[in-house]
Amino acid sequence: MSSSTLPPTSVQPLVFALPAPDIGAWRAGNTGTEGVWHFDSGRPGRHVMISALVHGNELCGAWALKGLLDAGVRPQQGTLTLAFCNLDAFDRFDPGNHDASRFTDEDLNRQWLDERIDAADTNERRRAAALRPWVAQADWLLDIHSMHEPSAPLLLTGIQPRNLALARAMRSPEHIVVDAGHKDGMRMRDYGRFGDLDDNGTRSLLIECGFHGDPASRAVAQDQCVRFIEQSGALSADALAQQLPGWRLPDAPRQWALEVTGPVVATSSAFRFVAPYTGLEVFEKAGTVIGDNDGVPVVTPYDDCVLVMPSVRQARAGVTVVRFARRRLL
Repeated sequence: MSSSTLPPTSVQPLVFALPAPDIGAWRAGNTGTEGVWHFDSGRPGRHVMISALVHGNELCGAWALKGLLDAGVRPQQGTLTLAFCNLDAFDRFDPGNHDASRFTDEDLNRQWLDERIDAADTNERRRAAALRPWVAQADWLLDIHSMHEPSAPLLLTGIQPRNLALARAMRSPEHIVVDAGHKDGMRMRDYGRFGDLDDNGTRSLLIECGFHGDPASRAVAQDQCVRFIEQSGALSADALAQQLPGWRLPDAPRQWALEVTGPVVATSSAFRFVAPYTGLEVFEKAGTVIGDNDGVPVVTPYDDCVLVMPSVRQARAGVTVVRFARRRLL
């Protein structure tokens, strides 16, 4: 099929079956920073942080943090910080137009450079400044996200081997994305000590739990919280099972490392795929046409190429619409 005869990729309306949680009881926090809760066991241990709502339309993490707070979860050693991040964007949430509540001025998860945060010239940069002390203090960070499109969960480790080792120890989800960051700016999980290549004792993971509005994404977020907290040593497996019954899902049957080699960036809103890809498709042969970028065929660059998070929902010039990856069994 030539690029001139590629069928258009339709963007189907997606149903939000997962309602927004009522976090009113937990909105104030207990730290002086709105939405941030901090608990100290009084015993030595790691400072563990779990963040949600970095984007205001990612409801699964808000449900998970609410569940942790409702259950009265407290660390047995070290400290635990729970942060509802972009509350202003969350306040605008509309299930009929979920992309509109992703942020207010700009993407909060691209602002994690001190010079951007210090500029304090957008709502998200001011919010990052309020959150920065907690992120800087944390030793282990789990940042909970969800996706524009229906897809299997993905755990993003960055390129640090220590994070990949943690992902293996957690034994879920099945697909682990090893990537070097985002071209538009630094993510929270790469900020400060988290970005160091040497093993400095920190760990940082970003979980993409599935489509924003899928109730299954809530279950994934809960499962990842339990696994992460257990591995951190903040609470024992027995304590977590007692306080959060039903949160832990079965282990993945296997785990794949998806090593990202590069993005496909749209040159305009006309970008389209040749088929309704949902991610994790594997193309046996290099040179397979997967899309059209203003008349230029987009082809797989190597054999056994995997698509990571394809989406044209926000396609416009400069936006990444998919990433290519090589996979290996862990």
